[in-house]
Amino acid sequence: MKSIKGPALFLGQFVSDIAPFNSWDSITKWAAECGYIGVQVPSWAGNIFNLEIAAKSKDYCDEFRGVASSNGIEVTELSSHLQGQLVAVHPAYDEIFDGFAAEAVRGNPKARQKWAVDQVKKAITASKHLGITEHATFSGALAWPYIYPWPQRPAGLIETAFDELAKRWKPILDYADENGVDVCYEIHPGEDLHDGNSFEMFLERLDGHKRCNMLYDPSHFVLQCMDYLDHIDIYADRIKMFHVKDAEFNPTGRQGVYGGYQNWVNRAGRFRSLGDGQVDFGAIFSKMATIDFDGWAVVEWECAIKHPEDGAREGASFVKDHIISITPHAFDDFANAETNVAANKRILGLEDK
Repeated sequence: MKSIKGPALFLGQFVSDIAPFNSWDSITKWAAECGYIGVQVPSWAGNIFNLEIAAKSKDYCDEFRGVASSNGIEVTELSSHLQGQLVAVHPAYDEIFDGFAAEAVRGNPKARQKWAVDQVKKAITASKHLGITEHATFSGALAWPYIYPWPQRPAGLIETAFDELAKRWKPILDYADENGVDVCYEIHPGEDLHDGNSFEMFLERLDGHKRCNMLYDPSHFVLQCMDYLDHIDIYADRIKMFHVKDAEFNPTGRQGVYGGYQNWVNRAGRFRSLGDGQVDFGAIFSKMATIDFDGWAVVEWECAIKHPEDGAREGASFVKDHIISITPHAFDDFANAETNVAANKRILGLEDK
């Protein structure tokens, strides 16, 4: 068994134009003051990270890591969630997702998709320059508008969507393999890869590509009423990253999984700060230890109620309290007695007569 590293914090929900969240030096100092020893970096956040330069210059990446290190922080992973989303966008979402892209490619889905692929590849290159072997992203979605089959889906619609999704990602995954980086898709509603079945449909079309892996986040399984502990057992060999995020699901006579178009505060399913939701993290951290997961426990703060800075500070302590320091020996070793083959045979009644 292995111990998880952490606590770390995903900075995606914190980067802004306001100090201390507006520069790499100040945001890493703040994270350390909160109790973190690592941060996961959103590759689109230009005020703390320059993806274009990072993909070209290892010296820039060394300097970037050095600033973090001087503040007591390690760079755990890069994220390309926003760019990954744009690798596959159904036309119904074109205008909504345009804001994720560079201004030059907005309004042009083909150019935007090409830009997104290039961005993810650059993030993979930058990961290599940073000495990181895992990368977080979204799969994007072509089939999501048809998640609930009414009217009845045309025969082959989902198969065609997943064929195309795999076709778009295969060159990226091959590039990741060349650079020694695992692509970890966050299994997430809104993405075509939103549960185990959809991940398997994708993986099958990629012939089990070894760089196609998962970012495990139990909060998204709570909101789908899935067994998030069984999921760890099933996909142990594919889980390479871990977001520590809490959630609760409280269905009523008025709403359930779909939420009735309500805002986050009023939904039956809500993301919560760590410890305020229903996720059994004691069981999760135990499971992660038994599958030899030695990656980072990364807090992703999302809560409809609590202030983000309070959630971040509480999250660091929460993860520290849940990380298991693996025992070096069995608890009953004190009762162990020296033995040998002959003794074992005698004990079993197998000694020669």
